[in-house]
This record gives sequence, C-alpha cells and structure tokens, in this order.
Amino acid sequence: MAHDVDVAVVGGGAAGLSAALQARRRDASVLLVEANRLGGDCTWTGCVPSKALIERAAQLQGARRRGGAPGTDFAQIMGEVRSAVTTIARDESPAVLRWHGVEFLEGVATFSGPRRLDVEGTPVTAGAVILATGSAPTLPPVDGLREARPLTNETVFELAELPPRLAIMGGGPIGMELAQAFARLGSAVTVLQRRGRLLTKEEPEAAEVLERVLRAEGVDVRLGAGVRRVRRDGDDVRLETADGETVEADELLCAVGRSPGAVGMDLARAGVDRDERGFVRVDDRLRTTAPGVYAVGDAVGGPFFTHAAYDMGALAANNALGRRQARWSTRGLPWVTFTDPEIGRVGMTEAQAHARYGASASVAFLPLGETDRGRATGHTDGFVKLVAGPRPVLRGLGGGQLLGATVMCPAGGDVVHEAALAVRTRMLTGRLAQTIHAYPSWSLALRQTAAQFFRKEGGRFARPARAA
Repeated sequence: MAHDVDVAVVGGGAAGLSAALQARRRDASVLLVEANRLGGDCTWTGCVPSKALIERAAQLQGARRRGGAPGTDFAQIMGEVRSAVTTIARDESPAVLRWHGVEFLEGVATFSGPRRLDVEGTPVTAGAVILATGSAPTLPPVDGLREARPLTNETVFELAELPPRLAIMGGGPIGMELAQAFARLGSAVTVLQRRGRLLTKEEPEAAEVLERVLRAEGVDVRLGAGVRRVRRDGDDVRLETADGETVEADELLCAVGRSPGAVGMDLARAGVDRDERGFVRVDDRLRTTAPGVYAVGDAVGGPFFTHAAYDMGALAANNALGRRQARWSTRGLPWVTFTDPEIGRVGMTEAQAHARYGASASVAFLPLGETDRGRATGHTDGFVKLVAGPRPVLRGLGGGQLLGATVMCPAGGDVVHEAALAVRTRMLTGRLAQTIHAYPSWSLALRQTAAQFFRKEGGRFARPARAA
C-alpha cells in the first residue's frame, strides 16, 4: 500500500524518533521507516547497555575496595544488562509510535526520486524527508583485522563469557569506558592507542588523570601503539604494532570511530550529497543539498551523542514544517565520558580558546584533591577547569564570559550541566562565583574555581590560556 505523508523519517534511533514525535506534535502526518530495531544504537548497542555494564562493574569495584572479594558471574551481569535494554526498549516500540499517531513501516528505504522512497516495494511520497540513518563502527584498513572477527560496540554485549584477555584498539570514550568496565569485571585489558595520549578531544589533564587511574586498576595502556597486523589463530588473537611489539588476547574490541550509515540509499537519485567522509552534507539548518530533505544525528557525521541527535531531530522536524528555519548549534552541548571518574566537558578547550582569543582568554583550575568533597570521600582523582574569554563590548568585565569547562569527578557528567547553561547563555564567570552552592557538593568546586578569575582562591589565581 502506497503512503503519502507530510513527513517521512528514515531511521528509528534517537534522532528519528525525536523527529517523528515532534512532527506529530505539529499535527503532521508522519511515517517512520526502520529496517532493524527501533531505538537504534543508543538503546541496543550504545548508551544503555554500556552504562548498565559500567554500573555493575563499578559495584564490584566498590565491594572490593570495602574489603569484599565477590566473584564475577558474567552471565548474570550480561543478563541484567539485557534486561535494562529490554525495559527501555518498551518505550520505543511500534505500538507506542502508533499510539502517538506515527505510522511505522519496517524495511530498507531507498530513494526513487526527489522526496520519494521505495521501502522494499512499497512507494512513499512525502512533503519532507528526514534522514536519521545513524552510523556504524569503523574497521580501519589493518591487515587481517576483518578476518580476525573483532568485537565492536554492536557485538561486545553479546559476549556469553568474560574474556580472560581483552585487547582494545582505540583510546576514545567508548574504548576507555569499556576498558575500565572489563578490567573491573576481571579481564586483563590492554589498550592500544595510535596517538600519543588517550581522549585526544579532551583537555590533556583529563587524559593524564584517566591514564593514571586505568594503570592503577591494572589496565595495560600502550600509547603510540598503532596496530599494523592482526591474526586470529583459533581462539587466540595476535596483534602486531608498528614498533614491532606483539599483544596476545582472547578477544579484540575495535573502537576507533564511526562510519556513515546511509550506505545503499541511492542518495544521488534524490540529489543528496555526501561530504568527504561519506556522511550526509547539511547546512546549519540541517538541510541537505536536496530541497525538502533534511538529515540529523550520526548520519551527518556527529557529534555522536544521543542528546545531540534528539535535539537535531526535533529541530529538523520544526524546520521541515515551518516557515522559519532555526539553526542548530553545538554551543552549550555537553560531552561526557562515563569512566570513573566521569569527564564532563562543554564548549572550548583551553587550546581552542587560545587559538581564538590569544592572551585575552584565561583559565582557572582546581584539583579535586583540594576540594572538601574530594578529601571527605577519598575521590581525589580529577579537577575542574574553566576557560573564560572576552565578551563583545564588555570585554573582560565580570571575569568575561565562560567559554568552556571540564569537570572530572565521580559526578562530572551531571555537574557539567551548570557550566553548559553558562556557556549557552554566554554567562559572566562572575555569576558562577556569586551563586551559592551547597556544601560540600561536587558542584561547589565550580564556584571555587570561578572565584579564581577575581581573587586568589585556595592559593590559586586564574592564568592566561596557553596553546596546545
């Protein structure tokens, strides 16, 4: 049966679900097409299972620190992870979509022309099409890698047994979260990072602290260790690095980035261009090069966050149905790496602020070990770092505006949102320094750090920003 709707959404992950539901709030007729499971990467192979696994690994680690020595029932833990996924997935079922008035069609969509789709023989015509086709794990062109059948975020949660030895290619957020989790569960983990440090998009202080924490927990972190060859021999995997070292493991997890997910849609037939990486090209209104076609979430090449995808989906739906075209911006968008301690970041890094503002940018820094909450709880690995710069006209008055922040503490992923609000609203750093914070909360460290822009606080003044 043919479909003729106001909005057709291709992809049922966070971005697609958000776009479809927002379009329904605008009283549009909506069809959502998904070839696999609703919920996408986040629900099934990303945020939900990884955070469930991280939490259970943290519980085991906490028990050990208190003197207990609990065994690891990996099968039970993975069962609990799958149960969490199933619970959340219930809110993203076809029945729930239909309750909201969204038509659902299961199948693979391809373009048959401008704003026309073919879903395995079913024609679809739409006033607007929103592409939310997601992304897939990248497997770099390393000799023997594909033949070695590496785990990715799409398969690692299918493990039935805890691998005694786990090698991880990549030093980004996914790799580091799972490295710490599996080490706490009992695997001997080796991290092979091609670059000279971990978490290359974060502040260098965050990478240094995390590396120290991981090493203390028994993770073998090897920096500058690009993998040039992989071989699987039965149940064993052997990795050879560019400098001649060899790592042997029972399983290999490849976590080196994301690749486009709109492959095979025949985008050219609709006039939709890709960028040099293969992702869908969009402008700041999330419009593709084809009239009436928008793209959101991972399909456009990042940022690869569920909360970003959700926001983009809603904005694209509004733009598709309204006369005013709103711009999408990453300003105030928080990034969180859910290691222990968590790393929450928003806005510019120190190096980015220096590149833009030079000596006019300034930095305040407070180690977690100098906070009362850190000393009281024993969680002293981490810091708060605030980056400020001049505002138009007012320049440095009031400490200047907050340009960026990194909060590395047990609750860094939550504390950073106060800084996200400040960055989004171009708040003066003086407002953070003036705001009363409960004692001894983790967020009190934000106020103490902001105070350095105005006076000597805890023996520290803010300093000029430095280049990388």
